[in-house]
Amino acid sequence: MDFFVFISEQWLLVSLLVVLLYVFALNERYKAGTPASVHEVTRLINSEGARVLDVRDRNEYSAGHIVDAIHIPHSEVAERIAELTPFKDKPLIVADKLGQHAGAVGRLLKQRGFQVRRLQGGMTEWASQNLPLVKA
Repeated sequence: MDFFVFISEQWLLVSLLVVLLYVFALNERYKAGTPASVHEVTRLINSEGARVLDVRDRNEYSAGHIVDAIHIPHSEVAERIAELTPFKDKPLIVADKLGQHAGAVGRLLKQRGFQVRRLQGGMTEWASQNLPLVKA
C-alpha cells in the first residue's frame, strides 16, 4: 500500500526513472548493432553485399544456415576476429538462435570498427518465415 502512495506522491520522480531506464535499455540495444528484420537482412545481402556471421554452435549451424554465412561459434569470436577483417567495409549481420548471443558479439565487433546489424529473432525467425536454409 505504501508503494502506491509513494508513486502517487512522487509521480514526477517515478516517471523520470522510467524514462531513464528506457533510454538506457535503448542505448545498450543499439551499442550491439541495430536490429534488422529478416526482410531487411535479405535486402542488405542482395543490394549491399552484407555478410552473415552465424554464431550458433556447430550442430545448430549444420542443421540449417543462411547461404554463404560465416560460421564462428560465439565463444570463439574474440580469438578469431581476424578472419572477419576482409568484411569490415560491408555490413556484417550477426545471427544466432534467438538473439541471446548476438548482442555480446555485436558489441565486440562494433568496438573493432565493423558495421554491425543483428538478425532480429535470430535463425528461429528466419526459419519461421520459410526463408532458404542450407543444410550441411
